[in-house]
Amino acid sequence: MALEIRFLGPWQVLAGDEPVRFAGQRRIGVLARLALDAGQTVHTERILTDIWGHSSAATAGKQLHIVVSKLRETLGPHTAEEIIETMPGGYRLALEPDHVDAHLFTRLAKRARTSHAQGATAAADALFRSALQLWRGKPLAELTAPWAQIEATRLEEEHLTVLEDHADLRLAAGDHNAVAADLAVHVRAHPLRERPAAQLMLALHRAGRPSEALAVYQDTRRIMVTELGIEPGAELRRLQRAVLAKDPVLDLTTPAQQITVSEPYIPAELPADTHAFTARATEIHRLRTALGPADGPAITVIDGPGGIGKSALAVHVAHATAARFTDGVIYLNLHGSTPGLDPLTPAQALRHLLRSLGLDGAAVPADPGEAAARYRSLTATCNLLVILDNARDVRQIRPLIPAGPGCRVLITSRDPLATLDNARHLHLGTLNAGDAAALLSRLAGPDRVRAEPQAAERIVHLCGGFPLALRIVGARLAARPDWTLSDLEVRLADATRRLDMLEYADLAVRAGIAVSHHHLREEPTGRDAAYLLPLLGLLDLPTHTPAATAALTGWPHHRAEAALERLQDARLLEPAGPDRYQFHDLVGLYARERAHQDLSEEERTAAVRRALHHYRGTLWTVNPMLNRDAVPRCPVESAGITFEDLEEAGEWVRAERDNLLAAAQQALDGPDPANGVSLVIGLHWPFCYQGWHTQLADIYAYAIEVADRIAAWADKAQLRSFLGWVYRDQGRNDAAIAQLKTALTDWDRAELPRRKLGVLNNLGVINTIVGRLDEALGYLESALELNDGAQRPWAGAAIRNNRAHVYCRQGRFDEAIAEARQVVELWSKVDPLIGGGTAHDSLGDVYRHAGRPTEAVESYTVAVRLLRESGFRLGEAVSRWWLGVTLHDLERHGEARQQWEESVGLLRDARLLTPREANEILARPVPETPHPIKNML
Repeated sequence: MALEIRFLGPWQVLAGDEPVRFAGQRRIGVLARLALDAGQTVHTERILTDIWGHSSAATAGKQLHIVVSKLRETLGPHTAEEIIETMPGGYRLALEPDHVDAHLFTRLAKRARTSHAQGATAAADALFRSALQLWRGKPLAELTAPWAQIEATRLEEEHLTVLEDHADLRLAAGDHNAVAADLAVHVRAHPLRERPAAQLMLALHRAGRPSEALAVYQDTRRIMVTELGIEPGAELRRLQRAVLAKDPVLDLTTPAQQITVSEPYIPAELPADTHAFTARATEIHRLRTALGPADGPAITVIDGPGGIGKSALAVHVAHATAARFTDGVIYLNLHGSTPGLDPLTPAQALRHLLRSLGLDGAAVPADPGEAAARYRSLTATCNLLVILDNARDVRQIRPLIPAGPGCRVLITSRDPLATLDNARHLHLGTLNAGDAAALLSRLAGPDRVRAEPQAAERIVHLCGGFPLALRIVGARLAARPDWTLSDLEVRLADATRRLDMLEYADLAVRAGIAVSHHHLREEPTGRDAAYLLPLLGLLDLPTHTPAATAALTGWPHHRAEAALERLQDARLLEPAGPDRYQFHDLVGLYARERAHQDLSEEERTAAVRRALHHYRGTLWTVNPMLNRDAVPRCPVESAGITFEDLEEAGEWVRAERDNLLAAAQQALDGPDPANGVSLVIGLHWPFCYQGWHTQLADIYAYAIEVADRIAAWADKAQLRSFLGWVYRDQGRNDAAIAQLKTALTDWDRAELPRRKLGVLNNLGVINTIVGRLDEALGYLESALELNDGAQRPWAGAAIRNNRAHVYCRQGRFDEAIAEARQVVELWSKVDPLIGGGTAHDSLGDVYRHAGRPTEAVESYTVAVRLLRESGFRLGEAVSRWWLGVTLHDLERHGEARQQWEESVGLLRDARLLTPREANEILARPVPETPHPIKNML
């Protein structure tokens, strides 16, 4: 953070815009003494003499050391490096002189006089005004030591001289009326200064007020004679005679007095700051810091998508810091992404820059290399801010970087310009909801926003935090005072019209996106990305991965990944995690528009089919790893991704969760509903493994409707069985039983009676949960009769596992224990992790209900280990919970609490509990069973 020290008025030290508080005259004195020689070593003897004088001579050196330490302690949090450096024989304030107002004043005044001498009147006037604006009162007013009074007198004299130099310039430019008013105050405050008295007489004479001009002379003479005993000087006396004689030499219109105003060599080219600039406090602070200190990179790049507010931010910060740049501010729009305009070539840009520095015509070299060299030469010793707005790429920028160490360059671009040497980079993202709402309020009027807060919130959401979109919305509302915010919300809500609504006068979101897309088409390395953009718009997915994109395009993985990266560089995609990308909503709408305009229906259909089959193929790779009965219902065209083990498969499912749900929905709504139904069926076991299956209820219900429409009876039966499973875990037991009984009928209709085994097993589980134990046992026995134990031993193990629970609830504990032990043996042969873990969990349940808690703890502990190794989080959470309950019964309360905490943590991490719900459960001494596992055996 750049520090500023101000003592041309009340003492101030600012870090950014925040004051830094100091206590103690000596601390202020030492810092002020160092600031007067900022950047230079001040000898210890000089500081001691000035600040301590003749008091405490023996301990002054130690006291100085303490003061410097306290100053470093106060200033340290506001600087990246030590601000007061210990040097041989003294101390040095490591701060640019321009960050001390007195030094900046002197530099600005010197530059103003030079410009005036060169005839650059406009530039000189601007510099004089900037210098004089730094004064806020009496300098070093808080310090009374002799050295401070000497410095204050020197500074005040320089201040008066600059005021009078500026008055000369203004008089020469014909500003005599305003100057007369300003000088009248000055002369009253300093009645013995002859120069301002003479300037005031000349201003009054030119304003047609000669009698007042002569009165100024008489007043000045009287005071000088009375107080000094001398007559006014020769110059003032000659001026009195000229006024009396009405000498035409005093008139501004006399040819000898004409002022020739040349083109200023000190540019001040900033566009106007926007009155509606809102938020971006962090970014503003970073940029102001970058434009301040001499050390560190001189170049700052602001990158981000079109319409995000890069240019507005750059101009806003430049206005706030322009006074620091005594050689001026150059602004150049490079038109890198301007609709309808070609980007400036480096040669064209250099001509603009050299013209801003005072060269034109034949003085500008025709050769681009010579022009760049001339530009570097002119800027080598400058203190200049150059804003290069809307840059296309690094090739356009490199020749435009000034050479001077005192120069700063602020670049805006959609391209991150990552290969630009020695540059800071600031990526600009969308506004958050609060800042976007504040901007809408400023644009549309706070009364309209307060009147319809919900509509305003929705508009902000539909604009996606894009400042350009919000500006267009504000312009539309300003032009239509009869519209309510609700009227506009309805229009924006229609996705097919939204980009049309976000176009007004010369502002258009669509056009800004189109420029970036067009540039990609023109670049050999961007053509794949340009082709990919509309294809991605066809998928209703939250994020895009290289693997799915490869399937969408039919390209190799590396080619798809390169195209995605190029779209991100062009700010048409945003990062969404490792190897994952996402659209801003408005860019996604543009991509979909282009897809329907640029691609044939056959191309669109084939691309979407490839992408959806990628997801379906990968799901059917995962499913047999979790359930050997899981087989695809129709041919899978894409093999999808293969996995080395269940852990890797689980990571993919967790990463692609939202995409899988979106892909299933799009497939069900598409031209190939059978693929959609198969994709939904493929979700069941991977989602069960993560504990997410209860979230599939709605998509199961919709898929059942689709399966019924296409007469896919077997799929419909399977989906009903899954929906019954979900209803069971949600505690909706009657609805679950109804679905499962209908599924039995659907399997008969599909002429696949043996597939009823799973439904019968589930009916057995639900009837166990609701206490209909005889019915439960009947369903389980029927399931066992349908099972071929030799071909599918895992199915028999699962059914017998549930039968052990029925025996237990019937009080038949010996039979339950015997059955559960046999199930453990069966699962150890066919699935030692998930199956074995579930079997040990059931054996623990039986032991616990049979009053054998020590054996229950042993079984639960094995279950936890096996299920943790398998990655089956929900199963591990269940076993840990009941292990905790059993430990609590054994009065091992500390161990019980640990297991409950682990269980709740797993449920929270799987998003089956919110953090608040988790905290509420664990807040109780003996917590209630969490809802996600309450309805499980």
